[in-house]
Amino acid sequence: MKIALVAQHAVALSGDGTGQADDTRLLELSRSLADKGHRVTVYAQRNSAALPGRAEIEPGVTVEYIGPPDGQHHGVPDLLAQVPTFSRPLHERLRENRPDVVHALRWTSGLAALAAARDLGIPVVQSFDSLGVAERRHHVIPRDAGIERIRLEPAIGRSASAVVAGSSDAESDLTRLGVPRRSIRVVPCGVNTEEFSPEGPVAERGARPHLVTVADLSEHDALATLLRAISTVPGADLVIAGGPPRAELGDHLDFRRLARLADTLGVRAQVTFAGQVARAALPPLLRSADLFVSVSEYDPTGTLAIQAMACGTPVIASSASGGQADAVLDGTTGILVPPGRPALLAQRIRQFLSHPMLLEAFSVAAVDRARSRYSWNRIADETLAVYGTARDAAMAA
Repeated sequence: MKIALVAQHAVALSGDGTGQADDTRLLELSRSLADKGHRVTVYAQRNSAALPGRAEIEPGVTVEYIGPPDGQHHGVPDLLAQVPTFSRPLHERLRENRPDVVHALRWTSGLAALAAARDLGIPVVQSFDSLGVAERRHHVIPRDAGIERIRLEPAIGRSASAVVAGSSDAESDLTRLGVPRRSIRVVPCGVNTEEFSPEGPVAERGARPHLVTVADLSEHDALATLLRAISTVPGADLVIAGGPPRAELGDHLDFRRLARLADTLGVRAQVTFAGQVARAALPPLLRSADLFVSVSEYDPTGTLAIQAMACGTPVIASSASGGQADAVLDGTTGILVPPGRPALLAQRIRQFLSHPMLLEAFSVAAVDRARSRYSWNRIADETLAVYGTARDAAMAA
């Protein structure tokens, strides 16, 4: 099958694992599809004159950068404004090198893909890892922001041949927005279960129980909940990874607010702010933890929780919504705790840490869950099934 992946947002794809999280997922999916014998072309916005027009980034995976070379974008408004200048050359590429299916990743790519494929009779599959209505509901974006996105995402979903939702919550939101349930398939984000596995280097740690979280330091309320919980688990250490590089933390307002709270709670000696963690350092960090704690109130993909599970680390996660609510099997691979409940969170942490056999049982189950449900091999198979359904429907029309 010839597959066109439209990812207007992607930047400087290299295949070396150093890209941003979204681009890493794009590369993993592309590689997995190609490994199954399919030919994949990724179409991305050419946002720098230094980028080549075309490059092979993996065997069987080609990236083509299209659009004006001076079209650097700075967020959604610029990407939206550039959809016409992206979709017109995309139409020509699809006409000249006709794929069996077009898969658009994120909503601006969906606008471009639908416009480009409209007169070509090529089925378009749309992926929604996160929806504007969900981000507004969970205060990820202000109530007066994302208006165009929230208005357009339902129309994109209804116009596509098939829609891939990243979680069961996203599926529910899409149906409420009027996208037919029959056209929606839940296919989560995968993880590299060779890179994230129990085997491998382990980051340095002490003898005390060791907890790890990875979060944007701007998630102040969620991290404050975790700090308050740790204040009643006096025998445990906590590593908070995320934010700017460690050397720059002192200049970061969110860090200073959290550090002051840690001082007030009397837990500063228990807590290490690690700053930004490079991708290569993430698996060793996750392996070092007795527990991975995710207090983010909205995590659309749950990727970090799944990566921790793949490393054999049980997870305590927020039960609010998103991908981690699907990924963590409550009472089997981890525990789900309602957000904003520090006393309950502390109770669950103490429960785990006081029962080593329970930790070991959850660790084994977590690895099995990550490998069996979230390997890129399975995610590629499920994605191909969506492509096949969309293609068959287009041929029958």
